[in-house]
Amino acid sequence: MNGRVLVLPKYARKGASSRLRTYQYLPFLEDQGWMFAVKPLFDEAYLDSFYSGERRSRSGLILAYFRRFFILFGFWRYRLIWIEKELFPYMPAWVEVVLSWVGVRYVVDYDDAIFHNYDLARNKWIHRLLGRKIDSVMRHAACVIAGNEYLAGRARAAGAKRVVVIPTVVDHRRYDGRLETGQPLTVGWIGSPTTQKYVEQLLPAFQALAQQQSFRLLLVGATADIAARLPGIDVEVQPWSEGTEAALIWEMDIGIMPLEDGPWEKGKCGYKLIQYMASGVPVVASPVGVNPSIVDGAGCGLLANHLDEWGEAFRELISDVALRERLGCAGRAAVRREFSIESQLDAIRSSLKFAGGER
Repeated sequence: MNGRVLVLPKYARKGASSRLRTYQYLPFLEDQGWMFAVKPLFDEAYLDSFYSGERRSRSGLILAYFRRFFILFGFWRYRLIWIEKELFPYMPAWVEVVLSWVGVRYVVDYDDAIFHNYDLARNKWIHRLLGRKIDSVMRHAACVIAGNEYLAGRARAAGAKRVVVIPTVVDHRRYDGRLETGQPLTVGWIGSPTTQKYVEQLLPAFQALAQQQSFRLLLVGATADIAARLPGIDVEVQPWSEGTEAALIWEMDIGIMPLEDGPWEKGKCGYKLIQYMASGVPVVASPVGVNPSIVDGAGCGLLANHLDEWGEAFRELISDVALRERLGCAGRAAVRREFSIESQLDAIRSSLKFAGGER
């Protein structure tokens, strides 16, 4: 495919969704002759303020929108536009529709059920004006890339021309190297302040386990004040960074991914699980969304719904070192087979070529 691709992720590289669904593929595609111009909507300063809970600057948001708007005036320089989710959050899909009308081809990628920000919004005006916005973005795209079948189903129902399911993946080489650390037995979680609420809901299971077994709860990417909300537990909170995340996961003996069973959670793509698996860490996860297909398909861990099931899963894995080793090895093999960059690179390349007009 000749010509440049305009890449419009939502965030700079620090944003997990943008890093995983877009940035990490670019060096591999560039090695194959592709050319990209990458223009994120929000920079890392925005993400820092978002994760710290600070009020976001209204002037900064307006500037980000104007910057993207003027970038789009140069659409004629590019063969294809690669969009993450939508061009302008909380604005109608007018720009995507106009681009389609004037012959601009774009591919749009989803790893979250972002459409529920609008169609399930409590604000009646958001619901009324934007409830079908993402359906319009999907329908006018040359190709929709979805991280799981729940998202793909929405795209098909919206009338998307082409829908491709590509799971979230990792560069598995970054996670090779787990060693025995000599740390106390560690139950671990990696995420962000926006998802730590799921961990807090497991407090009774953690407290019951602490009465039977000494263990450390390692939380990567949570806010420091979460420890006060988990009384009676040996909690260690570590900040997230791309450079340290793999080493911190290596310290875990069990990796967890609790979720609520709600419409937003059905759109999750299991990234935490894949990180644990890549490091050879057995997992315990809520049977929500894509989690059962990952865990059962890979044979890499246990599913737990209610608190008593979480407690039983912890006890089973803690008491059986051989089981943990077997599940960890199965997870690592599944990542190389299905959830590595190399395993999905052809699918990404084919989707971009198709969206760009090649058959």
